[in-house]
Amino acid sequence: MATAKVLFSVLASLLVLEQALVLAAFDTDTVCVWGEDNCQIHSDNHLTLILNQWSVKGTKEFLFGYVDMRIKLVPNNSAAVVTTYHASSPWVSKENDTHDEIDFEFLGNVTGEPYTSHTNIFVNGIGNKEEQFKPWFDPTSDYHNYTIFWNPYMVVWSIDDIVLRVFKNNEDKGIPFPKTRPMTVYSSIWNADDWACQGGRVKTNWTHQPFIARYLNYEDSVCLWTGTNSIRDCSAVNPVNWYMAPQFRQLTPSQIDNMNDVRSYYMIYDYCSDTKRFKGAMPQECYLSPY
Repeated sequence: MATAKVLFSVLASLLVLEQALVLAAFDTDTVCVWGEDNCQIHSDNHLTLILNQWSVKGTKEFLFGYVDMRIKLVPNNSAAVVTTYHASSPWVSKENDTHDEIDFEFLGNVTGEPYTSHTNIFVNGIGNKEEQFKPWFDPTSDYHNYTIFWNPYMVVWSIDDIVLRVFKNNEDKGIPFPKTRPMTVYSSIWNADDWACQGGRVKTNWTHQPFIARYLNYEDSVCLWTGTNSIRDCSAVNPVNWYMAPQFRQLTPSQIDNMNDVRSYYMIYDYCSDTKRFKGAMPQECYLSPY
């Protein structure tokens, strides 16, 4: 697979030139929200999460921009252990769920079997847009960059600057898109015996604990939420809102080529191909160009 000169390489250069990159750090921009004994935030911009269902939450609410973390996943037998990294708006209640969410989840496996990178997006409380990939590298032996980019035109998931997936804004065709609710970054580790490993057939083997995921170098460059006025302000086309520039409104041809390579060789599930699940009534975006 050719080396990708993709969105976030361009982004990094642009931000250095504009001096607009806002660097975040775990010790100043995140807090442990539960399980603090097993959620360890270190002063040198890295984080350690140890199972059981411990979580760290960002301190910023934002609307659009990008967030990036370097993550080294749980090694060896990590069956049914789920390491997460996602952005989400607040939940009100399960009965009145209208939250938006952009997900990276990493599903552990038995020793020798590959992880699954699970992606999803929720709009107005509705998800069911899962895409899954096998990594082309060992995600437990070293840190890798996992990036979420979000603007009013698209959401992009990338690993090591290689685009895995894009979700376009097709509101003009009646497809909801997240652009009015502020999000916060979350990371957690938990076990999901009922579904995460081989469809729930393999359970977490607790004799292999502790299960430790490591995070390094949290970065973001986002439009901070200051109230409902941010819906207008963060969508304005101006130099401060760098993500609104024309070059960030769609993928480049080289990004598309590299993404298609990943999807051809490493994609293992696409909700848009699951006709049995949807009984032939596929989501409307499945009939549209993904770019």
